[in-house]
Amino acid sequence: MTIAVTGATGHLGRLAVDALLRRGVPASEVVATGRSTDRLRDLAEQGVDVRRADYDDPASLEAAFAGVDRLLLVSGDELGQRVRQHGNALTAAAAAGVRFVVYTSIPRADTSTLVLAEEHRATEQLLAASGLSYAVVRNSWYLENYTEQLPVQLEHGIAGAARDGRVSAAARADFAEAAAVVVADPAQHAGRTYELGGTDFSMPELAEVVSRASGRTVAYTDLPVAAYQQVLVGAGLPEPVAAVVADGDRGVADGELLVTSGDLERLLGRPATSLEDAVTAALAALGQASPA
Repeated sequence: MTIAVTGATGHLGRLAVDALLRRGVPASEVVATGRSTDRLRDLAEQGVDVRRADYDDPASLEAAFAGVDRLLLVSGDELGQRVRQHGNALTAAAAAGVRFVVYTSIPRADTSTLVLAEEHRATEQLLAASGLSYAVVRNSWYLENYTEQLPVQLEHGIAGAARDGRVSAAARADFAEAAAVVVADPAQHAGRTYELGGTDFSMPELAEVVSRASGRTVAYTDLPVAAYQQVLVGAGLPEPVAAVVADGDRGVADGELLVTSGDLERLLGRPATSLEDAVTAALAALGQASPA
């Protein structure tokens, strides 16, 4: 059995490799791929098979997938290019004889109106037409989407366009572990689609948790979607990226990131990381003391 993980130089892919190793998959049976193998040296030192793979280089993908039985296809991050890139990966997987593919998608990709869902939906359609055995793990937002903004939140408060909508966010490590569980056991998971999300919260509740954990008053300011997009542009995001982020908040407001399936907890065999724990850990990493 050999399991390959794409995007191992990124956050989710690397965490998935770590999860496979932690769950007892021998390092010699794990293939970590990325565009820059230099960034994977520490995995190579642990005995992981490190291979170069670039979604824009079909030959590199076929070589990277040679001898691979199972593939965790972590979705790419180049908006507008992902359907073509994922198609390259699926074609290479089929040519290399990969027997089982797990793809990281977005909640209810088949019906979601989120801009981000469009390429995921198209990729899921490519998977269905590929002839490959596969499963889909549809990940809601990362808790890190919020905790990585803590320095800004503590100074300026939280802005958004989510109204009082609820998002079922979980830690990247939770989603990565769930993906590792699925890709390691095709007999159990082939043909399944999992809707994954943690305990839900609203943006006003996020502000309350940050305030309580930091001992500082942090308020949530709700804006129209267009106004929030311009705030993001003013903060330095390119217009197309700001539009996607603002549309994500619109999706939260409309309930499109609310996941109540319980799939994540069942795959993990434990509760997902809570917002409170994530905020507390992020504040500690920043050297921000919580009140006694």
